Amino acid sequence: MKDTLEILIVDDDAVHRRAVRLNMAGWGYSVTEADDGEEAVRQARVRTFDLILMDIRMTKMSGLEALEQIKKIQPAVPVIIMTAYASVETAVSAMKMGADDYLTKPLNYDELQIKIARTAERRRLKNENEYLKERLGEKFDRRNLIGQSKAMIRLLEMVEQVAATQATVLITGESGTGKEMIANAIHFNSSRREASFVKINCAALTETLLESELFGHEKGAFTGADRRREGKFVQADGGSIFLDEVSEMSPAMQVKLLRVLQERELTRVGGQDVVRVDVRLIAASNKDLKKEIREGRFREDLFYRLNVVALALPPLKERAEDIPLLAQHFLKLFAERNAKAIFGFTPRAMQKLAAYAWPGNVRELMNAVERAVVLSRSDTVDEDELVFPMADQCLSPDASRMAAPTAGLPLEAVEKQSILEAMKAAGGNKSEAARRLGITRKTLRKKLEKYESANEG
Repeated sequence: MKDTLEILIVDDDAVHRRAVRLNMAGWGYSVTEADDGEEAVRQARVRTFDLILMDIRMTKMSGLEALEQIKKIQPAVPVIIMTAYASVETAVSAMKMGADDYLTKPLNYDELQIKIARTAERRRLKNENEYLKERLGEKFDRRNLIGQSKAMIRLLEMVEQVAATQATVLITGESGTGKEMIANAIHFNSSRREASFVKINCAALTETLLESELFGHEKGAFTGADRRREGKFVQADGGSIFLDEVSEMSPAMQVKLLRVLQERELTRVGGQDVVRVDVRLIAASNKDLKKEIREGRFREDLFYRLNVVALALPPLKERAEDIPLLAQHFLKLFAERNAKAIFGFTPRAMQKLAAYAWPGNVRELMNAVERAVVLSRSDTVDEDELVFPMADQCLSPDASRMAAPTAGLPLEAVEKQSILEAMKAAGGNKSEAARRLGITRKTLRKKLEKYESANEG
């Protein structure tokens, strides 16, 4: 998925078009220009755009004519119409023909930036939903969620079971453990998978903004509310909504969320009409909600509404046997992404990964592996290329016992010790030991044969 939006500006006023382009480029967007509706249609035939900003009145082909033709070529492309004539009829006609929004000239650039950001977010969610549908597929597949520890196997069995229901789910776990990925798996393996999956981070917005984002608002509800806007719950109608960091909601917002869960209805900000919604709620928190209840920061009645099914993700340090699997997965991912021929970790590098306590969990492991891949100059990642910013205070309880026996030993001796320990931990299974070490079974076999020959000599 692209990080930069590709935007086409269509306007026969060269001065205005240039001013809009400069503003958009300053916001980080990639901008292409067209001086007429005909040129816009031609551009749409040869390029795919993430957004088109188009004037209504142009000399050769009007914006409405161009809109009609462009929608036949790229039906999904969002189009925002510009008009110097604040005509409701013109705007309505454009919206009926497929325009997503409209602005009046002279443009309010703050308003334009907000509308582009909203359009981009809708498109991002759509693209992400399509990507996840493709990745997760119709059937739940444990291979999409990496882990073979007992804790992860139990968790994935519960995910498989709960995905088929309509139950509200509360996912808890430390930051970086993969709560959002579990939420993805639940939605895209449920009966709602063809409908929208809308996500929102409750910690990222103020109380006022969060209320508007979740429930929508009426025109005139606050400064800048130029028209009615539907919230995330309505956008997710028929599908699922994921509320990340739900514990960060204010007490007032908790009451309003409780009403939606109890009554399956809401009221827009500044409005009185009751809107019915059919939404499955998946919530997540990195805090102990029972402790939050005891300390008066979270409502007990809301907790019980959210906690119908509880899924607790274990921290990475409690499923150390998954570290080699995850590390190898991320190494392959980032090696391909950076076009580098890197195939595994040295034994000392794998030992370093195993000895660390991973306070940032899977997210920190992914970051460490990506950095190592970028900096590595050979076909394997060595221990010096693994950097852990929190290492001074985050060695695991076993780290000193693991590190002490190898202190001062030659590299070859350390490698031999790591391989023999891996064989012992794997119960003599060469394939399992090779997986733990991040090397091929063939390489492991050659190393073991070399040690046996040395012993016989």
